[in-house]
Amino acid sequence: MNKYLKETKMLNYSSESIQKLISDRNWKALDEFHRILEIYNYVRDEILFGYNVGDDIAASQVLNDGYGQCNTKGTLFMALLRAVNIPCRVHGFTIEKALQKGAMTGFVYKKAPKNVFHSWVEVFYENTWYELEGFIIDRQYLTKLQLINSSCNHFFCGYGVAVTDFQNPVIDWNGNNTYIQSKGINQDFGVYNSPDDLLKEHGQELSCIKKFLYQHLGRHLINRNVKKIRR
Repeated sequence: MNKYLKETKMLNYSSESIQKLISDRNWKALDEFHRILEIYNYVRDEILFGYNVGDDIAASQVLNDGYGQCNTKGTLFMALLRAVNIPCRVHGFTIEKALQKGAMTGFVYKKAPKNVFHSWVEVFYENTWYELEGFIIDRQYLTKLQLINSSCNHFFCGYGVAVTDFQNPVIDWNGNNTYIQSKGINQDFGVYNSPDDLLKEHGQELSCIKKFLYQHLGRHLINRNVKKIRR
């Protein structure tokens, strides 16, 4: 299991801010189940759904931003887990861009890649690997989205969500798999020891111009839409 506990450039759990958070929350004093549960709930609900400058940022930067999407929240989640001696790995995919429609609008959605880079975290607990994806969307945002679409009680795809039962998605962890975007997956890259390793082989392919526009305009428009829904 040592390779699933290793610190990397992205999983920089020795950073002062991450160590302070762990100390303040007293997570190391908890049993293994509650270490996973408390960190899972923290990343899901206290690190809000939003779009950072890129997928390759370090866990400490995600923590400093206070928001993230599947890949960046996953990086922080993994760093926190490894810091308290919980083995974990990352599973890479692509998802259909239709899953982002609503959060992405107008020309941002039109110019977005057809296949969007995606990942979830797999946690080793009691000799089983659990697939954890339900931490991506914070509960406050999801609750408002469900209210806006209260007539939908079946499959839903959009606004960063893709599930079969929109009003009752499996996002709570109790020794189970959790999902919130999995129904939008269209390509599987397999599992990797760290997000660093995954991004060496895969990642979002954008031209220099599209990357610049995303970082300096696109993501801010998306985050504005997300905040509007959350409010």
